[in-house]
Amino acid sequence: MDHNPLLKPWIRPKPDDAAGKGAIERADAVANTVWQTRAAPPSEYENRLADALVECFGAGIEQLDALVARLNEMGVQAPDGTPWTAASFEREMARLGG
Repeated sequence: MDHNPLLKPWIRPKPDDAAGKGAIERADAVANTVWQTRAAPPSEYENRLADALVECFGAGIEQLDALVARLNEMGVQAPDGTPWTAASFEREMARLGG
């Protein structure tokens, strides 16, 4: 789906000095629909890996071999408890992103 079918139709705003007037929707009258594609919250492992990846990318590490080396240096292991390899990292990213 490429749109939110629950979004109310656009109404041309009319200038008004009162807060919340002239908006497309009233914030207090719209249900907050969560659009997630995962079936469950992230696991402790997934959060740890995500935090480590944010740290690596923040440090400018973007090449696969350097990323895998840094994760291993940080002690962030593959799901089976072994050090990362380029192949195991690619498989895990495909699994998590699939």
